[in-house]
Amino acid sequence: MSLLSKLRLVTVDVTGTLLAYKGRLGDYYCMAAKAAGKPCPDYDRMHEGFKLAYTEMARKYPCFGFAAKMPTIEWWRICVKDSFVKAGYDYDDETFDKVFKRIYSAFGSSAPYSVFPDAQPFMRGLREKGITVGIVSNAEYRYKEVILPALGLNQGSEWDFGVFSGIVGVEKPDPKIYKIALEMAGNVAPEEALHIGDSYRKDYVPARSIGMHALLLDRFKTADAESWRQSGAPVLPDLEAAQAWLTKNPTEEPAEEPLGAALLRRMAEKL
Repeated sequence: MSLLSKLRLVTVDVTGTLLAYKGRLGDYYCMAAKAAGKPCPDYDRMHEGFKLAYTEMARKYPCFGFAAKMPTIEWWRICVKDSFVKAGYDYDDETFDKVFKRIYSAFGSSAPYSVFPDAQPFMRGLREKGITVGIVSNAEYRYKEVILPALGLNQGSEWDFGVFSGIVGVEKPDPKIYKIALEMAGNVAPEEALHIGDSYRKDYVPARSIGMHALLLDRFKTADAESWRQSGAPVLPDLEAAQAWLTKNPTEEPAEEPLGAALLRRMAEKL
């Protein structure tokens, strides 16, 4: 009997699983700067500046400022401003306001993203079989309300519910976000649920730590994929392969602690 026949819920990550970024971060920052009459920033410096600024903001105000009740647009305004400063570009307020409005608008639309061609058929196929499909993502509200629908991934046709960190105030790799998904699906038992993502630390470990099935996608042939396999994670190239694996893979035999669930739980708690 296949694993698919035992599932009531499948949750999926977004970026790297359903969507990919188009182009580079610098493309959008460059267009915004030029539109405000400024030269194009250096791509590498801009990328590094953004990584530093985003990491700092995520540490100070996790879940896009949820606990601090910070408006999402203000969270991004601070992050983008600091990104430019760290990259060596300190615009005056009027110029930055023009630049920021363009960047915020771009990343709140479908423009910077592309949908993997197997995403929509995979999600629809699961729902046609009566399986609930949920999204679990470290993302803010615009993914739910604007970006996913604009890309043709709609609640009610491709997915049933979403757990977005900026909305619920919990983010991966905290296992609580997966528990919320089980509850939102109607208190589905963990052994009747599967999570699919592209991060061993954020997707596989916390989902397995609460007893869910999990598999990882390696769409971009990452160097870490082999270590994921050696750790016991199923690793597949895309959702088409995942569909075949779910259909053919025999249901895992129950064990007292499947795949070292207690160890995984402790790992998730420390992350």
